[in-house]
Amino acid sequence: MIKENPKALVPIFFNNTSNSYDRIVNCTTLGKDSFWKHKILEQLSTERTVLDLACGTGILTKQIVEKLPHSEIMGVDITKNYLEKAKEKLISYPNVSFVNQDAEKLNLGKKFDCITASYLPKYCIADVLVKNCLEHLNVGGKIILHDFTYPTNKLIRKMWNFYFKLLYLAGFFIPNWKNVFVDLPHLIRTTNWVKEYEDVMKDYGMKISKQVLTCGSSTIIVGIKTV
Repeated sequence: MIKENPKALVPIFFNNTSNSYDRIVNCTTLGKDSFWKHKILEQLSTERTVLDLACGTGILTKQIVEKLPHSEIMGVDITKNYLEKAKEKLISYPNVSFVNQDAEKLNLGKKFDCITASYLPKYCIADVLVKNCLEHLNVGGKIILHDFTYPTNKLIRKMWNFYFKLLYLAGFFIPNWKNVFVDLPHLIRTTNWVKEYEDVMKDYGMKISKQVLTCGSSTIIVGIKTV
């Protein structure tokens, strides 16, 4: 059942899914998760410090440190069992650390050159998340936000809706993921996170760019802190 506050879905979706997350996110996005994360990585170049919000099991975190092997990387997530998976995955990288915190209550006492967040925006209040990010971002640094979006093309929407009906049926065979396959499509349809974050970033004077990916099913927003 959909909760009024999207953030209330986080423990429902993620408390018992850490062991299978990497496999499920790859399969259910038909491999596009890797492509989308590659697009996030394209935004990185010479950053010395990177904060990966909602790092989950560390999929993106690992890709970031592999691209920036001499940089300091920190992963933050609200779900402890996901963080444990991330720590196991990146145990051989001494320049990567992890913190168990809520992104909307972020308090790390340091600033970064870049902050990434994949699949987080739809769960958060735009103004709260952006404000917290800016407080942890160096001038000239960037915030990279990525998440699912509901396609605008009518034919693509029909295909998208049909695909989630298939996932709903798959949920009967993967019970830990059933709630995700039931509630996630409604959340994606009803959220307007792209406009909300664009408006907030503009209010804070950030320089903004946007990439709409995979027939409108995913979007990346990049905001640069100018002052």
